[in-house]
Parts: sequence; structure tokens; C-alpha cells
Amino acid sequence: MATRTKISVPEIIEKVSRLCMDANFNLNEDVLVALRDSYEAEGSPIAKEIFAELLENAKIARSCQMPMCQDTGVAVVFVEIGENIEITGGRLYDAINEGIRKGYKEGFLRKSIVADPINRINTGDNTPAVIHTELIPENYLKITFMAKGGGCENMSRIAMLTPADGREGVINFVIETVKIAKANPCPPIIVGVGIGGTFDYAALLAKKSLLRPLGTKHTEPDTAALEQEMLERINNLGIGAQGLGGWITALAVHVERYPCHIASLPVAVNIECHAHRVRTVMLGH
Repeated sequence: MATRTKISVPEIIEKVSRLCMDANFNLNEDVLVALRDSYEAEGSPIAKEIFAELLENAKIARSCQMPMCQDTGVAVVFVEIGENIEITGGRLYDAINEGIRKGYKEGFLRKSIVADPINRINTGDNTPAVIHTELIPENYLKITFMAKGGGCENMSRIAMLTPADGREGVINFVIETVKIAKANPCPPIIVGVGIGGTFDYAALLAKKSLLRPLGTKHTEPDTAALEQEMLERINNLGIGAQGLGGWITALAVHVERYPCHIASLPVAVNIECHAHRVRTVMLGH
């Protein structure tokens, strides 16, 4: 019988609270590199100045340990938990939510969650989180936190295309989504695309694709080529940084695909703003 690895609730709470603050204060290096590269490549003087300001904003946030954006987002959490991991002292989801509650309070992060979508009363602590969980054979607990801003999330879309729409139909839907969004998601953006599965799973694929580090290509050549074509067509739209025109509207397009029904072609687009705030912690390994 495999040895069980014990991870305590207090440890999870502390690690998650740190993730919340760290993600909101410090842009990951892959995002900073993409912004610096875009600054160098941008041909529009106005857009170039905006890229410089975004980099300066990130520098100030890091040095002052304060949020880089006033919208500190909904807490989206991806959990990978090993089959032999044992959570002690309480329940995993309760621990994650308590960590978010603690991190948003101690980090003076804006609380953006309402308890009911109709009645609109703020929960006051940015919980509950949206949590996606996957059971894995490895013996560790991996928690990935994403602070997902409302402005970019609102511009996301899903469509149930027909198989006859094919590759070009998928591309056209993605491009149309970015055109509709215009300046609303605070470009430069990262475009997550989920293709296949079902109505709900395509949306999850789109969001999950955003977790891949910027600057990395998809391992499947056909998907990597699809990402590159979409990125080029999006950047030819001329929306530009903050919607004021320019050469670079998107920093990256990430695509994930999954098998689907013979009669279906689900496509979801989850747009992310330039404040791409993602942090991961691994416990028990």
C-alpha cells in the first residue's frame, strides 16, 4: 500500500494567502519579457509609450508591494491532488477559501465578489473562489491561483459551431471576439481558446490554456501553427495597447483542444488582460 502524504490545512491556508498577494504585486517574468519585447517591436509612438507605462507600473507594484491593478479579480484556483495525499485538520476547499480570505485582507486587495449574481451583495472577503480539481497519480498537491479581472472576463465568449465551420470558422470566431472586445479587456491581451469537448468543457479548456507560460509553443505542431495564425490576424486588427491603435494587440494566443461529438464543434474564448496574475505552489513533493 502506498504511503500517504499528509498536508495540513494551516499550511494550505498560509500558502494560498501568499499566492494571492504575490500574484497581485509581482508580474511573472514571462509576462515582463513579453511586455519588454512588445515595447521594442511596437511601431506606434503612442502604443510604445503605453508599454513603457505598463512596465513602470509593474516595477512600482513590485517595489511597493501593492496591487498592479485596482481590479484584484475573482480567485480562480486550479488544484491537482495526488491519490495518496491526505488533508489533515479540515477540508481542502475550506482551506483554499480561508487562504484567499486571509490574503485579500492582509494584502489590502479589493474584494470583488458578490454572494448572488442578482442581489449583488458583496461577500466582503473575495470568496468563494472558483475551484477546478483534478486527481493525479503523482504524490503532491499543486495549487495554481489566478486573479481574473472582470473587464477581460466579461469579453469572453463561447459558440457551438458546426463541424462544417471547420478551422476557418474557429479562427473567425476568435478574431470576431477580439474585435468586439476592442479596448474593454485592457490590451495587450492574452487570448485563451478552448476547442472541443462540450459547452462547459470548452470554456474550461480556454481558461486553463492561459496557465501556460508566455513565449512557449504548443507541443502539437498543428495547434502551434493555429495559435500563430490567430496571433498574427489579431495583431493585424490595429486595436493596439489600451485600444489606442498599434501593432500589438495580443501578447499571445494559447489553444487547447479536446475530442468532441461528431455533430459538435464547441469553441470558447477566454480573454486575459495584460495584468496576467498567476502563481503556483506545490506541497508534499
